[in-house]
Amino acid sequence: MGGIVVCGYSDVGYRCTKWLLDAGEPVRFVYTHPDAPGEERWFESVAELARARNVPVKLVDAIDAAADEAALRAAAPDFLFSFYFRSMIPARVLSIPSKGALNMHGSLLPAFRGRAPVNWAILKGAPFTGASLHYMTEKPDAGDLVDQEKVPIGPDDDALAVSRRVSEAAVAVLARSWPKLKAGTALRIPLDLTKGSYFGARRPEDGLIDWLRPAQEVHDLVRAVSRPWPGAFTDSFGPRVTIWRTRLSGYGGHDTFPGKIDMTERSVLVYCGDDRPVEILAARPEGQPDMNEAEFRSWVLARG
Repeated sequence: MGGIVVCGYSDVGYRCTKWLLDAGEPVRFVYTHPDAPGEERWFESVAELARARNVPVKLVDAIDAAADEAALRAAAPDFLFSFYFRSMIPARVLSIPSKGALNMHGSLLPAFRGRAPVNWAILKGAPFTGASLHYMTEKPDAGDLVDQEKVPIGPDDDALAVSRRVSEAAVAVLARSWPKLKAGTALRIPLDLTKGSYFGARRPEDGLIDWLRPAQEVHDLVRAVSRPWPGAFTDSFGPRVTIWRTRLSGYGGHDTFPGKIDMTERSVLVYCGDDRPVEILAARPEGQPDMNEAEFRSWVLARG
């Protein structure tokens, strides 16, 4: 039969799948994930897109080699694409497409292999990241590179802004690579994993702010996990406070120590381990609505 099988989710999954469909390419089948309960979905649905284009779709947490291999072999696809699919695809399935199984990863491989690459890039203070299309192997994000595109990370960019930028880069990489993949002329550049990095999944509890860390690291944590992710949080104000946005402050202080709370005329400062403060621009105390900097300052003052 030939054609394409897509395993996709999130914004990259939606936009790359849509590009293939808009280009009239033969997407035969789509695997995607059911939305997780309680997760704030900021992207359009791959499942809804496939159904609207009359493409068969299956909602799964992962590809089950025993259950899905026979159907995939019967489909005899030319290509299988993984566009931000959240689980590893079994090696037996990777061998099925006649022209290759490829993954779109949200970093400049071999940097930031593994889970949550955009969040990790911001957390580690990287000035840029990107999208990389590569062949899949049993080892995650390790197969030969086809193409990649760099995107900048500004000093105050949060993960949502960078993720949208990465999605645009992913579509550009796919559009540039697809004619070469079909023609069999695409590059295959081996990745030197010794020059890269690998990071695992992040959990909501990893957002706990350690005020002993330098101000830059605290600021990077806040923007790396800001909404729609669970957010960075602290118990320094009594009730737990989720901090959505900060700014590196030029304010100085006397007798500072990590976790010391201070005020400007409009906002709240918290000092970090390098004696520099971060300024809180948006936050949500537990049980309260979201607050801007002035509202949060008033809330802190009212608590005495």
